[in-house]
Amino acid sequence: MDYTIEVIVVPVTDVDRAKEFYADRCGFPVDLDTEVAPGIRIVQLTPPGSRCSLALSQGMPSSPSQSDMEPGALRAVQICVTDITAAHAELTGRGVDVSPVQHVGPNGWEEGRGEPWNSFAFFDDPDGNGWVLQEAPAPLSQR
Repeated sequence: MDYTIEVIVVPVTDVDRAKEFYADRCGFPVDLDTEVAPGIRIVQLTPPGSRCSLALSQGMPSSPSQSDMEPGALRAVQICVTDITAAHAELTGRGVDVSPVQHVGPNGWEEGRGEPWNSFAFFDDPDGNGWVLQEAPAPLSQR
């Protein structure tokens, strides 16, 4: 049996502002933008090449198995890319405030690319939800 992560719920204060950030600035295509019931809206976006989508919601009640997450509480979800320099340039070119590329070295975080799987860059959405870009050595289908 496969267990796949296919949707990550991103807690936001303003769905339209978050949609603009993820769609226009990050370049994530919008898969769905709908009101599923009066006062309950869901926007789903999927990063290019990803099998996992982001869900932004407004007015959605919590399910019995999940607690309410405050906007900005989502931290350190990693988005893998095969060229961190190109991804960094694309995001900064779209107006996203991305940290310099860094790697973990003998003294902690150091600027610049590292060995395979050890190159990272960090950014936050307008609510403070934190994302990590990580360079992977090859596309998922080739690993």
